Amino acid sequence: MSATAETSSAPSAAVITEPLPDLQLQLLIQLLDEDPRSSLPLTLTHPGGILHGDVIGHEQWKAEWARSLRQVEGEGADLLAEFPETVDQGVRELRAEEEDGAGAARLPRWIHLRDVTLVTGSRTPVSLTLWRGRLSDVSGWALGRPQ
Repeated sequence: MSATAETSSAPSAAVITEPLPDLQLQLLIQLLDEDPRSSLPLTLTHPGGILHGDVIGHEQWKAEWARSLRQVEGEGADLLAEFPETVDQGVRELRAEEEDGAGAARLPRWIHLRDVTLVTGSRTPVSLTLWRGRLSDVSGWALGRPQ
């Protein structure tokens, strides 16, 4: 058997291609996560359009999510108010099992904004109280909001 035949019959490793988040943006979000009261005005380009608002840390987003749902009446509102914390607890438990005590710090994969405006094409801008998006979907960003 020739060397060419041997290499072509060898199983190939699967390659997963996924957009990588901007490292500087990840580190900026990680810094904001250290102080739950901090925020920073930011404009993002995203597949859905342009977003601008105040970037906040994950803990602050969870607190504001819960606060906004506690103002809603209905049987499921309290359950939904606790949803982000319930998910975080599950993730912590899975990571503890996977890492087996290694405790490796991970860079953020999500970005959270408050007081958001979403601009898409020729449509009227949409205002949102809170927004959460995948960092790998952010294709560009700038400090501040458009004037």
